[in-house]
Amino acid sequence: MPIEMPKGLPFSVDTFSPSSKRKRHHFLTHAHKDHTSGISSHFSYPIYSTHLTKSLVLLHYPQLDDSLFVGIEVGESIVLNDPNGEFQVTAFDSNHCPGAVMFLFEGSFGNILHTGDCRLTPECLQNLPEKYTGRKGKEPQCCFDYVFLDCTFGRFSQNIPSKHSAIRQVINCIWKHPNAPVVYLTCDLLGQEEILTSVSKTFGSKIYVDKANDPDYFQSLSIIAPEVVSEDPTSRFRVFDGFPKLSERATIMLAEAQANFQHEPLIIRPSAMWYVCEEERLETVNRRKIRFNEAIKDQFGIWHVCYSMHSSREELEWALKLLAPKRVVSTTPSCRAMELDYVRRHCFDSYINSDDSLWKLLDIDMEPCPQVNSPIKTVACSPMVEVSTLTCVESELQPINVSSCKKRLLIMDPPSKRPPVTLFGRARLSLHDPNFPPEEKCISTRDNPLYVVNEMKQVVIIQNTNEDSENRLQNELMAEGSALQCKKLVTTETFEERLENKLDAVQTVMQSEEMRWDTYHEYRYESKQADETTMQCENLTRKEINKCSYSIGYPKGYSENFRKLYRSMNAPVPKPLPSLVELRNAIKRSKRI
Repeated sequence: MPIEMPKGLPFSVDTFSPSSKRKRHHFLTHAHKDHTSGISSHFSYPIYSTHLTKSLVLLHYPQLDDSLFVGIEVGESIVLNDPNGEFQVTAFDSNHCPGAVMFLFEGSFGNILHTGDCRLTPECLQNLPEKYTGRKGKEPQCCFDYVFLDCTFGRFSQNIPSKHSAIRQVINCIWKHPNAPVVYLTCDLLGQEEILTSVSKTFGSKIYVDKANDPDYFQSLSIIAPEVVSEDPTSRFRVFDGFPKLSERATIMLAEAQANFQHEPLIIRPSAMWYVCEEERLETVNRRKIRFNEAIKDQFGIWHVCYSMHSSREELEWALKLLAPKRVVSTTPSCRAMELDYVRRHCFDSYINSDDSLWKLLDIDMEPCPQVNSPIKTVACSPMVEVSTLTCVESELQPINVSSCKKRLLIMDPPSKRPPVTLFGRARLSLHDPNFPPEEKCISTRDNPLYVVNEMKQVVIIQNTNEDSENRLQNELMAEGSALQCKKLVTTETFEERLENKLDAVQTVMQSEEMRWDTYHEYRYESKQADETTMQCENLTRKEINKCSYSIGYPKGYSENFRKLYRSMNAPVPKPLPSLVELRNAIKRSKRI
């Protein structure tokens, strides 16, 4: 499913949700149903798309009006006026399906490339402006600020064959089965029309599409390639619905042909999804690698060809190296952008300048914060902004509500002066909360007066929730005064003096605190017992291993005490190692054979 564009952008791409309706401009990359979800209730603002995409959408959503769409064809650029400043949009072929494009946005928000669904190839990228593409290992003159990238097969490490190569495999598979009375092609998805066109031209026959059972695809194919469509059910080549239960239906068809002593029909499924799902099973069960240069027959009698309309991981890595964008955002939940090698190496810079386009995308107004004791200035907004903008690429571009908080400028030291960056919270920005005491002052021991006073302060507040507001305020002020007094004692007085002052400060609430300390000591006692039990188990394990070491490879295996030990820990009993004598004899037997 497509993702919502950041709040600071005036346009949406492939989303028609209630939040995206607040955008002033809407773009549609192609006509697949997962990208047009919610468009039937969209009756405001124009939708920019290609003419073919508009025609396919109106077939499936006849309630939409033709005037709702504004045409933008491949290679065409338009300039849109917007209250935040005009910006230019250019459409480029995305090599996905008929009418599919990717959009290049250029404006005050930066340079953004949204690929939609795509299969990035050299022919596809060479149509982009030369300033955005690198040549012969050199970085481009102008880098994209953001690339919203289709990472559908970003986790698939195998080399996916090109579309042309996959089509040749389909045709070769048909040639190898001349006796097949019927050839079923599971090509009922928008984007597989090129396969049907090539098969029709190669064998000189039209392809039957069942208008009654699949009216949507019949109408779509009649618009895209009307010359190959046939309504004759006796045609040898037929479009076969790939879902649902393709394997069960194929098994029944093949069984009926065998029962009637007829030649089996040929069922071909051109799709990369089967290869992605079955890669691990094929390598473990069949003890061989997947073949991508020819069709593969599965256990149900279906022939599979790796035909993909999405880029493989290798193609994505190559494209990112060529474009060298500053940040990458995945538009597909199946693979996050940070899983790509290029993103991990080049897009995880936590140093963000005040003039970075990220702030505009997040719609954060930048204003200096007042000077405080610490020279470091913080982002005085929700924690989502502080963490999300610096930890991962995707989350930094998610819509964030910052209306109820102040926006301040983040000023950081140069990377050479910054301490090592951690992963979580304020430590990632090296921003220490002055109200939070240092680590050595927060040790959870009863001898720490600051810890006791802070804990008792919470108890006092909780116990007085049912009292009137005047009493609550008085108790809170008393507790705060005690805490401030003990803070000073921690820094200026000796340990003995701190203990005496502590007893004076907490004398009035010590009774209510006893229950808390009893619970604490019970927890410490239980933890100590658990630690002693763990040490006993470890010692017993060592003794049993030493005791049973002679039985490794022995037919009777481990002793009963050793097995009971593992069962008491809810752990499986390990299998004994094979005997060295048996292994040596087995090697001798294999050599003799």
